[in-house]
Formats: sequence, structure tokens, C-alpha cells
Amino acid sequence: MLGSKRSAAVRSVVLALVGLGLLAATAAAQGQPVADAAKRQDWAVVQELLREGADINLQQGDGATALHWAVYWNDSEAVQLLLASGAAADAANDLGVTPLWLAANNGNAGVVEVLLAGGADPNLALPSGETVLMTASRTGDPEAVRALLAAGADPHATEAAHRQTALMWAVAQQHAEVVRLLLESGARVDDRSLSYPQVVSSSGNADPSGVFEVQQGGYTPLLFAARQGDLASARLLVAAGAAVDEAAASGTTPLVVAAHSDHGDLAAYLLEAGADPDADGAGYSALHAAVLRGDRTLVAALLDHGADPDTVMTRGSPARRVSADWRLPHRMIGATPFWTAAWFREPDIMRLLAAHGADPRASVGGETAVIAAIRGRFSRGRFGVIRPPAEVEAGTQLRRPQWPSTPGRMSTAAPGVATRRCTWRSRSASTASLLRSPNAARISMHAMETV
Repeated sequence: MLGSKRSAAVRSVVLALVGLGLLAATAAAQGQPVADAAKRQDWAVVQELLREGADINLQQGDGATALHWAVYWNDSEAVQLLLASGAAADAANDLGVTPLWLAANNGNAGVVEVLLAGGADPNLALPSGETVLMTASRTGDPEAVRALLAAGADPHATEAAHRQTALMWAVAQQHAEVVRLLLESGARVDDRSLSYPQVVSSSGNADPSGVFEVQQGGYTPLLFAARQGDLASARLLVAAGAAVDEAAASGTTPLVVAAHSDHGDLAAYLLEAGADPDADGAGYSALHAAVLRGDRTLVAALLDHGADPDTVMTRGSPARRVSADWRLPHRMIGATPFWTAAWFREPDIMRLLAAHGADPRASVGGETAVIAAIRGRFSRGRFGVIRPPAEVEAGTQLRRPQWPSTPGRMSTAAPGVATRRCTWRSRSASTASLLRSPNAARISMHAMETV
């Protein structure tokens, strides 16, 4: 009797569980959003829900739809299924993100093409003004960009914050093939980003106020190429008519930006393309910047193209207060490239400049190059990982920083910082001895005759 009751109870539980399972299998028609199943990539449930008449465009709490999730997962077949079932191609979530923007952000040209074929608008933008074409240009899939342009995406659109274009974004990410496609579609090479004032620091420098305001921005696509060292894009831009001497709001030309960002190959190309080697609208020239970066090859190229070896720095390069920037400090106002090379302890560059007529007697505030060589340092504006010692003349060992590729910026927490003091002292002795040597006297005489 007791066993019979237990068997009946077990059967009841089993039947109840089976019933619950059946109810769960058909829950979608009872209100389960299709987007929830798409989020789980449960496409069988998605199809069941659609057969039962579920709302394909029902949004989740943040506005995402099933189509958003299918695109997010890069599932082209699911995207086609949802579009064929009536999914809204231009549905936007609470942030204004459409499925097409997600596809561009994923760099998935196939999904981009499917969405465009399904009626997606190629010119819808985020609330910030960022267009799908900008996003695709940033992620760099040429076929996605090609599809958007063919569908009528506007290559001239600008985002709101900095008025940057898709062409600028492509150059900034060094996507030369995308740059070529945009130029072929009429993207303008003379567009400029927004100019804006920025408060910067001169802490430890000669500026008595400590902080001051400079103009930033005003970048053309070529200036972005110069900053990033994108030689391939620079060639395309110049061939399309970009002006090689168009300066940013701060006064820096592409040549100065390239030199300051340690992109000597691009700077050399700009010189061959006709860039002015003496442009100094920012207060310093490409020659000063090349000395700052220790680029002897670029210094030679600038001198060979007629750069003035005695050009004087009239303003230092600004530095944001919360960063360590490659900079020419304001205490160096009045410095020539030769004096700058002495301050930064670059004896080889000093010889090169002197051979091209630089005046070794130039001074800054009464401080001669000899004093600069003794007092100079790398720590103000030049930071980096220390390379293994290299043997140089007279057996002196000098360690050279291995500069990072990031233009204009780097961390102050560089390995090897503890070795700087003795390293820079070795360089100081080498530079000062150069200035006092008999050879230096002969070079100085030659310099005086040619000035």
C-alpha cells in the first residue's frame, strides 16, 4: 500500500516536470523577447519564437534588439534570417547604436553588406556625430568602407567633439588602403579638425606664470599622418593635393610634427615633397625637434635641404601638466640647434651642425654651449628605455634611450631610470671635451668664416 502511494507520487512529480519543460519550450509566445535568445546565440529558440509570432523588434532594457545581438556575434546567417523576418535594420539602442554601426565596429564587411542590402541607412550617426563610415575607417576593413561608400555614405561628415572626418580617422589608424578609397570618393585633404585652447604647464621652466594657454587641434589629414608616422598615407595625401606646409593651430607644420614624433623617414619624404625646412611657426624648427629626438640622419637631411643651422627657438613646446611629453623647455628660448645639441649631449650632431656652418659660440642667457654641455640633461623632455652600452670614440660608453613609437608621449616610469645620472655624466664629459678639442677650434673657425 505504502509502495503504491510512493510510486504514484513519483509519477506525479515526473509528469509535473515534463509539463514544465513543455511550457518552457513555448515560453516565447508568452512574452520572452527574441533578443534574449539571440543574446544567448540560441538560434533554434529564435526560430521557434518567430514561428509563434513573437515581436522580432522587441527591445531589451538598454534598447538592444535581436538584430543587434546577431550582428554583435558576427553571425551573417542569423542577420539574414532576422532581416527576412522583419527586423528593423536601423533600430537603435539607448546609446544610438545601430546594427550597422556594430558591424562596422567589428570590422565585418560581410555583415555590413547584408545590412545594407536589408535597407540599413549608411549615414545614420551616433549622438556624437560619429558616422558608420568613420567607425569603419577606424577599424580598417577596406571592403566594409567600400560597401558603405557604394551605398552613399558621406565621406565629408564630421563628428561633433573635434570635427574630425573619416579620412582623419583612417590616417590616424594607419589604414592606407582605406585612405585611398576615401580619397577616390572625394574626401577632402584640406579639412581641419577643431581648434581649441588648452592649458599647459611650464613647471620647472623659465615661464614665470607656471601655466599658460596654447591652441591645439586644427589638424589636417597630413598632420595626422605626420604624427603617426604613416608614410603610405602621407604619399597618398600629397598626391591628392595636400599642402605640405599647412600648419596646425599651434603653428607646427607636418615636417615639424614628424620630426618631433621621431618619424624621420616621413620627415625626409616631406622634404623631398617640398616642405619648408625652416618653418618655425610653433616657435621652434624641425631641426630643433630632430636634435631633441637625437635623429642625426634627419638633421643631415634638413641641412642638405637648406635648413638654417643657426635658427633660434622663440617658444618652447608645450607640455600637458599631467604627462611627460617630448618637449623643448621654455628655459631654452633663444637656443640654436647647436646649443640644443650641446644641452642634450649629442656630440655627433654638434659636429654635423658645425660642419654646416653653425656658430658654436651661440649662447642662451649668457650660457655658452660648453656650459650647456656640462649642465645639460636628458631628463627634461627626453625619457626612455636605456639601450645596452655602445662603444664610442675615446672608449666612452654611452647609453641611448630607445624611444617608443608613440608620437609625442611616453611614460616616465621607464626601466633603467636609475642609471641616468652616471650615463648623462659620461655624455657630458664627451661633449665638453669635443668643444675644447683642437678639432673643435678648427671647426669653429670654419663656422665663423661661413656664417
